[in-house]
Amino acid sequence: MTHLWVRAEQRPNEERVGLTPEGARALLDAGLKVTVEESSVRAIPLQGYVDAGCEIAPENSWPEAPKDAIIFGLKELPEDGTPLPHRHIMFGHAFKGQHSGKALLERFKAGGGTLYDLEYLVDETGRRVAAFGYWAGYAGAAVTLKTWSAQQRGELCGPVGVYSGKDALLADLGAEIDALDVDRPTAMVIGALGRVGTGSADLCEAMGVAVTKWDMNETASGGPFPEILAHDLFLNCIFARPGTPVFVPRNALNQDRQLTAIGDVACDPDSDYNPVPVYDRATTWDAPALRVSDTPILDVMAIDNLPSMLPVESSEDYAAQLLASLLTLTDLESGVWGRAETTFKEHLPG
Repeated sequence: MTHLWVRAEQRPNEERVGLTPEGARALLDAGLKVTVEESSVRAIPLQGYVDAGCEIAPENSWPEAPKDAIIFGLKELPEDGTPLPHRHIMFGHAFKGQHSGKALLERFKAGGGTLYDLEYLVDETGRRVAAFGYWAGYAGAAVTLKTWSAQQRGELCGPVGVYSGKDALLADLGAEIDALDVDRPTAMVIGALGRVGTGSADLCEAMGVAVTKWDMNETASGGPFPEILAHDLFLNCIFARPGTPVFVPRNALNQDRQLTAIGDVACDPDSDYNPVPVYDRATTWDAPALRVSDTPILDVMAIDNLPSMLPVESSEDYAAQLLASLLTLTDLESGVWGRAETTFKEHLPG
């Protein structure tokens, strides 16, 4: 019997989950076994999984799960160097040259386990079957606007946190911007036709921010792109890959520009293909903005778990997208799982 083990998230400020109680019931009805760990932070209460008929395990007990269990989480595992013998479904951030990802792959090699990277679950056309992109873009644009607002007050953006829903986020952000009594900024979104870019543009437009929307056609020349520097905000919403042009080069730091805030929603600062190489590390909920230039000011927002600001909405949306693929876990050799394993093996150290 295929056994899916839903682990508790161990990363700070991570309240999302990739399976709802309704989804768990669908898996159980399809003949899968589902174990859900207790969690002190998960946005969706445990009782729903109990009522669905799932088995319940202690928080963070997945290392002791049966070896045939498929461990399902979202964000990173603790970086303790231990070998990984299980099959894991998660965002590994390991296939684009990330330094931390190389260590993760070594752990899989040592333990004999397999990584089914959620970022690389794709259909026959290569399109991802599920993504948090919309809510990442939505929250990322919000924090970038908070970064800009803080600049107007002569400050660096302060801590951000979880919202009960998007209405609460919009109310909070709107009040903050209205208190400035200045004109709304302008924004450019690159990747505007994708999920992430759509979310970013929707948030900006809800806040009365004029948005210039670019996608692949507008960046096909390879740059440079002075139009980016002529906006107050730039939101990078593209999936970095070999050949991705540089949108904001390092020499832009000291150039005369209108741009003062970058929201790198894609957030791959240690990737070899980072199109915004003006910064070198992700930012955090406690310190959302990294100042990379003082004259003129330029701050970068690069939080890498943005959808967790809206954990209930983003979890329900993502879980609904992913459920059809989870229902095929009984056949790991083909379909999305077979393709994901092939990608993993291509990147596994020799």
